[in-house]
Amino acid sequence: MNILRFENGRSLTLDRPRIMGILNVTPDSFSDGGSWTDPGVATAHGLQMAREGANIIDIGGESTRPGSQRINADEQILRVETTIKQLRDQLDLYNFESVAISIDTTLGAVAAAALNAGASIINDVSAGRDDDQLFELAASRSAPMILMHMRGTPMTMQENPQYNDVVDEVAKFLLDRAVRAQAAGVNRDQIMIDPGIGFGKTEVQNLALLAKLRHFVAIGYPVLLGTSRKRFLRSLTKLPQGQAPQPEEIMGATCSTTSLGVAAGIAMFRVHDVLPNRQAADVAWAVQDSGKNHLNSANDPVECRP
Repeated sequence: MNILRFENGRSLTLDRPRIMGILNVTPDSFSDGGSWTDPGVATAHGLQMAREGANIIDIGGESTRPGSQRINADEQILRVETTIKQLRDQLDLYNFESVAISIDTTLGAVAAAALNAGASIINDVSAGRDDDQLFELAASRSAPMILMHMRGTPMTMQENPQYNDVVDEVAKFLLDRAVRAQAAGVNRDQIMIDPGIGFGKTEVQNLALLAKLRHFVAIGYPVLLGTSRKRFLRSLTKLPQGQAPQPEEIMGATCSTTSLGVAAGIAMFRVHDVLPNRQAADVAWAVQDSGKNHLNSANDPVECRP
């Protein structure tokens, strides 16, 4: 059983599917940009996600939507620091001490400021490629790391992404980055991997990754899946392409991937809509757990009466 252990002495057991709620304190994220830029509003939303069943609140100060511009460390810190402090205080005040905060960044300076403010986990879409010091920071602060695959950068990742074998190439990349993190001192048990659905992949490539989720689970690290409100889901559900989908229009599609992920052994799901995905994960988990119990009892003696 995997247990993520935090610097503050708390921990999160990955004994069943966990939900990571997305809290973008950015003006330009692809789905909710501008909604949570005020720290008070962002804190209230984070607390609401905890009430709905989020195990982690993932706070980011830089959009990684296709075509987005990079944001420097100082600006990211300005965006995230107050919200992290306020949310950590509110979570503890309202008996959500077990809910962790993660920082969504690729920069060591931002991660360090976030950990000082009350975050416990580093979620890095560059898997340590943007800043070599991020691995050393995670090791020195006993911070779990999530390493994601992305082809190129957010600015360029959707410019004709090509792979010979997308599943094999993504898996090899993630294993390589995990090994590099361990070489820098990050404990193996503190590493999660993320195939990066929608980050430098076409619709066909995204579907290939989803069809082979068990392949990533088999690598041996807990896997995070992030499909929430992704553009390819809108295409698959035949919604009009001219405008951004409303959350309720794509919610069912996201929940379907959560259920598929539970069946494949995914440990954590990064989502905007916590409650419906929490429900999808819980039901899928209950069905799967029941199936395991049924198999375990299949060899028990059965009393037959006339």
